[in-house]
Amino acid sequence: MEQHKKLISLCICVLIMVGISSCGDLSQEESQKVDEALKDSLTSSTETWDVDMEIMEDGLKKVRLWGSYAATYSSNNTNETRIKGPVTVHVFDSLGAVKTKVFSDRAIYKPEDAIFELFGNVQVETRDNRYLDSEYLKWNQSNNNISTPKFVIIKTPTDSIAGTGFEGDTDLVDYTIKEPKGRVIVN
Repeated sequence: MEQHKKLISLCICVLIMVGISSCGDLSQEESQKVDEALKDSLTSSTETWDVDMEIMEDGLKKVRLWGSYAATYSSNNTNETRIKGPVTVHVFDSLGAVKTKVFSDRAIYKPEDAIFELFGNVQVETRDNRYLDSEYLKWNQSNNNISTPKFVIIKTPTDSIAGTGFEGDTDLVDYTIKEPKGRVIVN
């Protein structure tokens, strides 16, 4: 809807500019107003099919993502890539080995904030046989934190717990479930 409004604003500005310019030269003030109106409504986008994206940090591969389609939208206020799935994400450790795998129906990546949002059938698998299932997950790469206000199920080799509201690390070792429900087996 927002894109549609911006496109209409752009068309109106262009029509006004063409109408005014056909009647004579624009004053400097009028030109500046037209330029500002056009600048506010410009949005660029790119599309990619069969997405295979890598995120590097300090020369090391940190993340690799696959999806069926991605659209990147850039404007003054936003820069995000929307990925349709199935989406697969591999998170690498400092030695280049996969430490966590994530699967979802779709995702949004916001590079300025280093945030991934994953939607629909979200599954997290660690190399230590820890699993998380939810319908939504937000991953902040900067602090290696994942969270969701939604219902989650965590399965480890020794226990299983479910609840609403989750915050933890991508290894699923340190985490908090705000409203837990489940069964824990203690050796």
